[in-house]
Amino acid sequence: MASKSVFASTIGKLLPRANAWNREKAPAYGLEPRAALAQLAATGTFNRTFYAEPREQLAEVLKLARFVDAAFIAKTAIYAREKGHMKDMPAALLAILATLDTGDFAKAFPRVVVNGRMLRNFAQVIRSGAVGRKSFGSRPKRLILAWLAQASDEEILRASIGNDPSLADIIRMAHPKPQSKTREALYGYVVGRPYDVAQLPQIVKDLEAFKRDPTLPVPDVPFQLLTALPLTQKQWAAIAETASWQTLRQGLNTFARHGVFGIAGMSERVAERLADPYAIARAKVFPYQLMAAYAASAGEVPKVVRNALQEAMEIAIGNVPKLDQRIVVCPDVSGSMASPVTGYRKGASSVVRCIDVAALVAASFLRRNREVEVLPFEQDVVDIDLNPHDTVLTNAQKLAGIGGGGTNCSAPLERLARRKEKVDLVVFVSDNESWVDAAKGGYAGTATMRAWSKVKRVNPGAKLVCVDIQPYTTTQAVERADILNVGGFSDAVFEMIQAFAENGLSADHWIGEIEKIKL
Repeated sequence: MASKSVFASTIGKLLPRANAWNREKAPAYGLEPRAALAQLAATGTFNRTFYAEPREQLAEVLKLARFVDAAFIAKTAIYAREKGHMKDMPAALLAILATLDTGDFAKAFPRVVVNGRMLRNFAQVIRSGAVGRKSFGSRPKRLILAWLAQASDEEILRASIGNDPSLADIIRMAHPKPQSKTREALYGYVVGRPYDVAQLPQIVKDLEAFKRDPTLPVPDVPFQLLTALPLTQKQWAAIAETASWQTLRQGLNTFARHGVFGIAGMSERVAERLADPYAIARAKVFPYQLMAAYAASAGEVPKVVRNALQEAMEIAIGNVPKLDQRIVVCPDVSGSMASPVTGYRKGASSVVRCIDVAALVAASFLRRNREVEVLPFEQDVVDIDLNPHDTVLTNAQKLAGIGGGGTNCSAPLERLARRKEKVDLVVFVSDNESWVDAAKGGYAGTATMRAWSKVKRVNPGAKLVCVDIQPYTTTQAVERADILNVGGFSDAVFEMIQAFAENGLSADHWIGEIEKIKL
């Protein structure tokens, strides 16, 4: 029999050499600049994470931007906004582009700044001076003016919600020239300057009239403009009837607190809207946002409404791949995964943790592929009994209830190798900060790569997908033909997994998907 120590050292020499350290000072593989920038764009929100401060994330983005061309920065900003549904990072990338002497900024701007919220995000990054300038400059100012000119009265009114900067600040900085008496009055109304009341858009007239006389019909305006008023139960119900799908989801407890569900038929009408497949698709809702709404809705929120959130979840995971393959999903349930998925933000941290998202991905795969094996891990694999016939939320809650311990990404792979199990696709959902299995010396690669090489001896055609949900830019498995690293927690990740599993795209197709965007 061959010497195990000699054989082990040979395997070590064949492994790709680790070229970085992760946040736990354990061996890792650093992503190349384009992949690292894409990772930050897909997961970063400039909030504090378990291992990183906001300034570190921004510094990393600025550094990486020096190593990639402007066209790729523009495409990444568009991808992060259109596919990843991110807000902060696309705005930051756009601000970086504004400092470069290239036409890519003008091409990316209208696809990133799609609403007032994104306009304010962009202005906030510029005003902070973080990218090297504090004023708009002629090119950004010209595009901001174009956005203001084409925006409807309703969009301008909606954009007026929020501060730091407010839309009024942006108008003062950009100095738009109104193209009509109505728009002149609207700008004056938003900024707080004298204006001709008779020229105000009808939507603003309705709002102001309602403020003076709350017995009038509730105007069809963003409900944030009404919440400070002494509204009646029926008026709150009227707001719920006309609210956007996302506003309805987010405001369930508020509507319950104001007695909306006490009105006959309202519970059923709200439930019907929440479970409407078309509305769910239009809202571009993250499955984890539905999990948050379900977890937060309690007390006075009726069961029929909570059940509708579960139905909405089943619809929202519709593009989780259904594959005729032997699949193993490995959600990371270690201690670091207890941090909010979008980072810590004083007074406004998401109630959804990284572990919730990892559990949700695993439960979604199990729901769509009944033969999936789920191997949650921390320091070792944690055995758990999941019923594929249970709802996604039920199984996700079971998985998320484990939690704690150190991170050992190689543990599930070692179990598969030890048992010589047949497998076609292994999907990890982690922050990739593995350290329990860090080599003490003598190995060139990570423990995850050593364990994967053992799995491959039994399953030469197997593929590994590592879904990273935190912006740390290192991985435990190096990119190659059978290994895909992808970041984020949007539906686009599921699409990539399916394409990779079915040989539709190569291992570097995440970058390829970004490169395919036409400017």
